[in-house]
Amino acid sequence: MGTRKGSLTHLDRRGRARMVDVGEKSETHRVAVATAAVKMTRATLDLVEAGTGKKGDVFSTARIAAIAALKRTADWIPLCHPVRVVGTDVVLEADRKLPGVRVRVEVHAFDRTGVEMEAMVGASAAALTIYDMVKGVERGVEITEVRLEEKRGGRSGHWRRGM
Repeated sequence: MGTRKGSLTHLDRRGRARMVDVGEKSETHRVAVATAAVKMTRATLDLVEAGTGKKGDVFSTARIAAIAALKRTADWIPLCHPVRVVGTDVVLEADRKLPGVRVRVEVHAFDRTGVEMEAMVGASAAALTIYDMVKGVERGVEITEVRLEEKRGGRSGHWRRGM
């Protein structure tokens, strides 16, 4: 059973969860960008930037966590299809005004469905890893603004926040 226009795609006509059938869709290049912000005190940010935390280099560890997590998105999100990720770019930047770390994850795939969830899982994993690495010095770190910024490819075309 399919879905009605304007209805949730992961529910059938009876309201039961289902995995969307993407078998008829074309394989195309798909791109998604997601971001997150990790707020902390300036003192904690100084430790992150210096790389002197007890657990080591926060940026390198968070970057690897993002990549590892986004490749396993279908294991995290029950109705996601596994996709062929062909590339990713993870950018972590200290932001003195926040203060904290800005996370940006861009994911490229060649598949029948988009990679928005992969980008958001990657951004979330990076943010959670940053929290894990600094929680010994600051428990009040806050993860905010995990969101999709842009997606390209597929039938729905290009979408960008604020477009």
